[in-house]
Amino acid sequence: MNRETLHAWYQSSRPPFFVATLVPLTLGGVIAHSEGGWDTLRWIVVLLASFLVHLSTNLVNDYFDYVSGADAGDSIGGSRVIQERKITPSQIRNAVIFLYFVAMILGVWIVWTANVWWLAGFAFFAFFSSLFYTAPPIRYGYLGLGEIFVALNMGPIMVVGTVAALSGDFSPRALWLSVPVGLMVATILYYQSLPDIEADRAVGKRTVAVRLGKPAAIWGFRCLVAATMLSIVLLCLSGKLHPAALLSLVTIAAAYRIDRMLKHTVEWKDLHDKGGVVRKLYLANSLILILTVAFLG
Repeated sequence: MNRETLHAWYQSSRPPFFVATLVPLTLGGVIAHSEGGWDTLRWIVVLLASFLVHLSTNLVNDYFDYVSGADAGDSIGGSRVIQERKITPSQIRNAVIFLYFVAMILGVWIVWTANVWWLAGFAFFAFFSSLFYTAPPIRYGYLGLGEIFVALNMGPIMVVGTVAALSGDFSPRALWLSVPVGLMVATILYYQSLPDIEADRAVGKRTVAVRLGKPAAIWGFRCLVAATMLSIVLLCLSGKLHPAALLSLVTIAAAYRIDRMLKHTVEWKDLHDKGGVVRKLYLANSLILILTVAFLG
């Protein structure tokens, strides 16, 4: 495999977005450790399986968006490796089958060794969500349900599932602390849909942003950020999270700058290359949350 091919697969995997998976798994690990449950090997396997599913999701989306024409023409979504003829659709399909198979084997091992059989339901939900975001006949991402599913998967499914895999038990606290994480990842997905509003509308992809339209779509971002901050405040007030986590409120300034960027960007396609600011906002809040749980309980 030459350098160009390796770069093409790197491009298709979209590594900058892997932080969305790393954070809930790390939070789950920290919660499990604080509650007296930890298994290093199992956590590594959970990491590997989750990243394989995340990678598969990216490839599946590339494949089915190409097949449906959602990433054709003026669209700038996806990794574009198929459109740029760097990787063929059949190669993407074969890679997805292999990755799902390996992830399934790892998932079976996790469920078996943790002896928490309801984790199989979590794994099935994650697989369903990964495949049918863009795959027919469901294609729930085309129905404006993407943010809901990603909030569930990157929130409760990953955080609660990780704690259960490591400790062998359900953690109510993990469920509560997963809420702001899920909302933040939903914010990332929502932002990524903004540059493609017109292209998505043209192919019948009814994302939340498409349904809202410009400029009302800016309020979608505002509501997600507000919901995230409110969830952190409520967790602190209820005693489920140490008050130090309120430090997250300082990131409202960064969210305001993103809001201004959205408001003053005339051509929203230009937002595509600026998505890093939303991921940094997510990372900053996530680090505050994780460090608070790790050192202050």
